[in-house]
Amino acid sequence: MSLLICGSIGLDTVKNEHGSVEEALGGSATYTSIAASYLCDEIAIVGVVGEDFPAKYVEVFENKDVDVTGLEVAPGKTFRWSARYDDLNEAITLDTQLNVFESFSPQILPRFRNDQYIYLGNIDPVVQLEVLSNIDSSHLVAADTMNLWIESKNDELRSLLQKIDLLFINKDELKMLTEEKNLLKAAREAVNLGPKYVVVKQGESGAFIYGVDLMFFTPIFPTVAVKDTTGAGDCFAGGFMGYLANQDKIDKKTLKQALVYGTVLSSYNIEDFSIHKVAHISREVIDKRYEKLKSLTQI
Repeated sequence: MSLLICGSIGLDTVKNEHGSVEEALGGSATYTSIAASYLCDEIAIVGVVGEDFPAKYVEVFENKDVDVTGLEVAPGKTFRWSARYDDLNEAITLDTQLNVFESFSPQILPRFRNDQYIYLGNIDPVVQLEVLSNIDSSHLVAADTMNLWIESKNDELRSLLQKIDLLFINKDELKMLTEEKNLLKAAREAVNLGPKYVVVKQGESGAFIYGVDLMFFTPIFPTVAVKDTTGAGDCFAGGFMGYLANQDKIDKKTLKQALVYGTVLSSYNIEDFSIHKVAHISREVIDKRYEKLKSLTQI
């Protein structure tokens, strides 16, 4: 089954204690689609870049068989983000230049309007709603969000939550959204806002999925080779959605397996800057790490 991904595509400049990169390929749609490409046969992205977007980065998507016909090249400059990490658990944003992304209005081609699975990266909920207004049918709709939208566009975000099946969110944002300090109560309240399931990202503490009929937790994959956490949450979502979109059904077992695959793809991403590691692995090594993580959680 196919997976349609809408989100940001940009150029990142990142510095931390392990080194730095300048104008590296980044953005939510980038990380999500690259991670998903190992697990899903049909992936397409919807996004916008400027005329200065390097051709070599378009080739990265094409080499992973990601359909880029929905990638608009607009007059102007590509979205840019600059940050440093004093602590790898938290990025300190130094500069954000929206450029062509500021006026992004997603154009959903007719052949994408009946995609079985839809993933909306953590972009403006108004844009996320615009995407959904152009979708005729879907099997599952998932979305990510962030503190900026919870604070500045709460009404629009709540409207979105009523139209999706699954929400990706980190623990602090979940508490902010629901105004609940207890994480389990917060997850329960998030489900009451509309989605059937909420996937809560907890950084070094792992992740869990919660729904009326499901509660499942997975720890992180233990690795000491952590260089850069940029895009980890997006790779997590990519692994999750990529696995889910390639299955014939959505049930408790499949959702649990998707959570573990998401954790595995995220673990590869943090081992290098940008997509340097996650773009150069294989399904074979992914499955080996999946089995290893499963063995660590079984008695």
